[in-house]
Amino acid sequence: MTKINKEKSNNYRQQTLAIRSGSERTEVGEHSESLFLTSSYLFDNCLDASQKFSGEKYGSVYSRYTNPTVRNFELRLASLENSDDCIATSSGMAAILSLCMSHLRSGDHVLCSVDVFGSTINLLNNFISKFGIEIDYVNLTDIDDWKKSIKSNTKLFFIETPSNPLNEVGDIDSLSKLAHNNNCLLVVDNCFCTPALQQPINLGADIVIHSATKYLDGQGRCLGGALVGAKTLIDPIRSFIRAAGPTLSPFNAWVFLKGLETLDLRMRLHSENALNIAKWLEQSDKVEKVFYSGLISHKDHELAKKQQKDFGGVLSFYIKGDKKDAWRFIDATKLLSLTANLGDTKTTIIHPATTTHSRLSDSEKVKAGIKDNLIRIAVGLEHIDDIKDDLELGLETI
Repeated sequence: MTKINKEKSNNYRQQTLAIRSGSERTEVGEHSESLFLTSSYLFDNCLDASQKFSGEKYGSVYSRYTNPTVRNFELRLASLENSDDCIATSSGMAAILSLCMSHLRSGDHVLCSVDVFGSTINLLNNFISKFGIEIDYVNLTDIDDWKKSIKSNTKLFFIETPSNPLNEVGDIDSLSKLAHNNNCLLVVDNCFCTPALQQPINLGADIVIHSATKYLDGQGRCLGGALVGAKTLIDPIRSFIRAAGPTLSPFNAWVFLKGLETLDLRMRLHSENALNIAKWLEQSDKVEKVFYSGLISHKDHELAKKQQKDFGGVLSFYIKGDKKDAWRFIDATKLLSLTANLGDTKTTIIHPATTTHSRLSDSEKVKAGIKDNLIRIAVGLEHIDDIKDDLELGLETI
């Protein structure tokens, strides 16, 4: 596969890379990136076909694992994460599955932070464990918990920072050193921050995972995922995807390319609006606690300032009440979208305990802080006063 010309890329700042990097124009000279809606490709002759199939010669073979539009997206995202390579997948969960199937085998042990996305826990507990892989969950922010949980067969640390939905922040630098000292890989889900706000590989992570469905797209249009890292770590994942087929569609890749062009602008406004809402909710006597790492009151605020450029668009809060009160709050809003997705221009609201984290056991919910009075908001790009006015409708029900 083609590599990023890092010498050239390093001449540009990240906002420019989000618009320009990874592009390879055809002989037509198109300005916008081309969309290659084809399943297969023609070869000049049998030798050409043989060399491309074997990898001896670069070229597109079959869109399950080689497509110019998808490769454009992969190269651009790798450039933004300041890494060697990237492989795209059909969804964020497909990215995590592909990681596990490529870098783990029976008898291996995984340490995962307890407050990851509910579907990640479901995948690990109910499916990956079937292959004889052990999984233990540890406190994201407690380095001693990680140290004492390492086993002789531990191969991989998996974290999500900031976490979903409580905005806890893991110390990527410290965890990477601990992982590497024990011959483990550190994998970071960078969904909430994106490379616009955080570059985990620069902080020591080995592989970065994205649900491109979220902020990389930015408008709630398409499903997709990606894994970014050194070529030696991405190549085994590419082999799995070639064989198994959890492939990103060219059309979705093209949409994500358009999303990346405005990523920096959007993430700045998402962060600005979210901080405004978090401070405003913190003032309410109907709110028990707000979880947003941009708040000075958040326990991980200083670490977030150190390793992030800003604090992102997702926050959550406990209202003073129970599940009925939380549901009544959410149902009273009119503008906000009641949906489990996030990363949209539209502000979304959800009740995690009965939706995104509903498959967790009661004990797992307790460990992850998913209480019945928890509400999560992914703050969009609407006018801040309209968002507040809508949330006020919810507050009035408490």
